[in-house]
Amino acid sequence: MGSGKSTVGALLAERLGVAYRDTDADIVTAEGREIADIFVDEGEPYFRERERAAVRAAVAAHPGVLALGGGAILDEGTRALLRDLPVVYLSMDVEEAVRRVGLNTARPLLAVNPRKQWRELMEARRHLYEEVARAVVATDDRTPEEVAEAILDALELAAIPGGRPLGARPEDPMSSQVTRIHVGGTAGTEPYEVLVGRQLLGELGGLIGDAAKRVAVIHPEALAETGEALRQDLADQGYEAVAVQVPNAEEAKTAEVAAYCWKALGQSGFTRTDVIVGVGGGATTDLAGFVAASWLRGVRWVAVPTTVLGMVDAAVGGKTGINTAEGKNLVGAFHPPAGVLCDLAALDSLPVHDYVSGLAEIIKAGFIADPAILDLIEADPEAARTPAGAHTAELVERSIKVKAEVVSGDLKESGLREILNYGHTLAHAIEKNERYKWRHGAAVAVGMHFAAELGRLAGRLDDATADRHRTVLESVGLPLSYRYDQWPKLLETMKVDKKSRGDLLRFIVLDGLAKPTVLEGPDPAVLLAAYGEVAD
Repeated sequence: MGSGKSTVGALLAERLGVAYRDTDADIVTAEGREIADIFVDEGEPYFRERERAAVRAAVAAHPGVLALGGGAILDEGTRALLRDLPVVYLSMDVEEAVRRVGLNTARPLLAVNPRKQWRELMEARRHLYEEVARAVVATDDRTPEEVAEAILDALELAAIPGGRPLGARPEDPMSSQVTRIHVGGTAGTEPYEVLVGRQLLGELGGLIGDAAKRVAVIHPEALAETGEALRQDLADQGYEAVAVQVPNAEEAKTAEVAAYCWKALGQSGFTRTDVIVGVGGGATTDLAGFVAASWLRGVRWVAVPTTVLGMVDAAVGGKTGINTAEGKNLVGAFHPPAGVLCDLAALDSLPVHDYVSGLAEIIKAGFIADPAILDLIEADPEAARTPAGAHTAELVERSIKVKAEVVSGDLKESGLREILNYGHTLAHAIEKNERYKWRHGAAVAVGMHFAAELGRLAGRLDDATADRHRTVLESVGLPLSYRYDQWPKLLETMKVDKKSRGDLLRFIVLDGLAKPTVLEGPDPAVLLAAYGEVAD
């Protein structure tokens, strides 16, 4: 209720060139009175029977876009009717729902205490929505046009080689293919797997294991619904599961938030055999991993990244941490997860700017190790900008494999692993300067452009590869420049970067495509000249 089905449905029908129909409107027309009046005059059972009939008639006769009332899926027969159809579940947070609906007398089930009643309705219905839905599209902070576009992106999977056809259900072999990427252990750490595919949450129990009695699901505020659903699923499996909600994005990576998580673990009686699950973007998995590393000097944790950035970078490799006023990730620990679940379905509802931001880390992997990534993006940059693109799974998998190979040989960044910081020295300085309001990927894109120009001016990188940075990044809509007058501040911040040694600045540059190396103590004039190439 209040998710915008009617508005979005009409927009979607217009985009597809088909008719729009709403079963609630059908009932109102047939009864000659509003739904609220039907509830008052006849009661809910009477309305549900009318609703069942309306859905059966509409599904049988209507070939376009159909919107169902929020309670339609309570009927088992209706759920069976929808099983082979492309159903989209429009989700939203409870606060957003109450803001939209309020004390709306036209919604009889929310007439007294909207917040409490909406939450109770969702607890009863969410699993049924997810049971019948082919795609879940979040509507929070999105315009109806953006929601319609997200639905189109999600359902375009039908046309993608290797994607899920519209008639396929999650249990079908094509939709349950899983790629398992091995990350080798080093001294004192165990090897683990990164799973990439769709419908992967069934794998979570196996990663948690039988030794755990308690599980804490750390999730951002924006994924409150997902975190609670995951907690409930784990509780149903027999674990004592708690959900720990933290702020969104980089605001979660503070000592205060970490202390809040520690308090939640203490109050839950967390022991060394219990497990933390971090579900969310890179910031959330960074925090969850750090909390796991520091609680009782280290407990097991599982990463469930929900963004491109989280999948290809933050959740793989065991680097965990929080930010301080002095810089990003200056407090942390190397603490690899017990496993990583990269469910590509989570990307279907990701806002386009967040999705494109994550492409920066994929492009980075292409420049430092796997040029095939660059070829795939250059072949169709527009497709690379959406999870419905033909090569999404391959781009994600190739990027993870690059990082897995590097961290398997160098967990603690004593040598080879430094190459993963290509573009990050300037990027972290920009993020701090912007008080972490910039998306990480956007900062990395500028940082890579700078590193390419620095490599060129230092006589290390050829012109063609340096220029290729600009064209590839620009083709997918990533930024290339930052403010010229901020150089003095950025330079001071870079001096406390993790890669610096004393007063010696160190940068990862390229000697050629897929040939990363370290540039130590570059001439300040060269640094300024390189920044001049990327500044505006």
